[in-house]
Amino acid sequence: MKMSRCNTSFVPPHSALLVALLLALPLTASAQSTPASSTGTVPMDMSAMPGMAAPTQVGSTTRPATKAPGAKERKKYAPAESTSSSHEMKSMSDMDHDSMPGMDHAAMPGMNHAAMPGMNHDAGRDMGSIPGMTMGPMQGGSAPADARSDDYSDGVAGGSVHGLHMHGSAPFGMLLIDQLEAFHGRDANGQSWEAEGWYGNDENKLWVRTEGERSRGRLEDGDLEAFWNHNVATFWSTQLGLRHDAGFGPAREWAAFGIQGLAPYWFDIEATAYVGPSGRTAARLRAGYELLFTQRLILRPELEVNLHGKSDAARGIGSGLTDAKLGLRLRYEVRREFAPYIGVVWTRRFAATADFIRDEHQAVFDRQWVAGVRIWF
Repeated sequence: MKMSRCNTSFVPPHSALLVALLLALPLTASAQSTPASSTGTVPMDMSAMPGMAAPTQVGSTTRPATKAPGAKERKKYAPAESTSSSHEMKSMSDMDHDSMPGMDHAAMPGMNHAAMPGMNHDAGRDMGSIPGMTMGPMQGGSAPADARSDDYSDGVAGGSVHGLHMHGSAPFGMLLIDQLEAFHGRDANGQSWEAEGWYGNDENKLWVRTEGERSRGRLEDGDLEAFWNHNVATFWSTQLGLRHDAGFGPAREWAAFGIQGLAPYWFDIEATAYVGPSGRTAARLRAGYELLFTQRLILRPELEVNLHGKSDAARGIGSGLTDAKLGLRLRYEVRREFAPYIGVVWTRRFAATADFIRDEHQAVFDRQWVAGVRIWF
């Protein structure tokens, strides 16, 4: 059977139109993938910044651009790490936070707001949630009524320059009754005292001191001294004055000069020499120390030594080392100005003075228990 071939050289018009539409489709897709702006600016990738969400354009109908087939993938922007917070935010110096909804400040550690001029901060934002940010002082209002002054003056105003005086030129005074006590010894009981007072400034003072003992209803021994006390060094001063002796035997007068002060390790030192009529001479040395068990309970040991240049039989005193006295007194300061105490005192006579004591049928060595009070004003 013979078959005839169909002629295919003729193309209907509607088929050519279909082919043209198929060829135009790739060109249309390429045109849609091209950015609308021709300035060449690369759009900011907000997803690369931690905590920042890209803003959503409301009412936009433009679909996101799609990559052309086979095009090279664009490299994502990744911010470089830096130890300086101001360097991290350098490119954001003129950014307006209000125009960027969805931005999370708390998710940006190390953010330095001071290095970002032009930023619009909300007045009600909680700045304490940003780590690394230093806030200024927030205290306001008035200080409490009992607050201390900035210069620790406690409200005491300073005087004028012309009326200003140094503390050393201001006169002051004090009276110290160091020992006012009753004693009980092997041979006798009685009372004794030791006190001193002064008035003046740090350089010059009138200094008065006295001590004595009363027993068997009479004054056994006592003396009164008055000095001009002149400061010569830190904690040290010289003394020049007079001394009067009373009690058993005739009264005696002496010219006195000496030195007193605070030795290293807080030892109180007094050394005084005396010169009297008829070639009489004498010397007295005292040393004391205060041992604090507490701020109120204080033990004070004290040593006193007396010497004479010649014998004075009328007063029962021999030449040389006449006597030494060691006392221990434990006081409790109820107040700094008032302190009762108890203690013990050992007294030893030597040489010719011991002989005079034996003639009076008294002990050369005596121990006395004492109780008294210390007061100062």
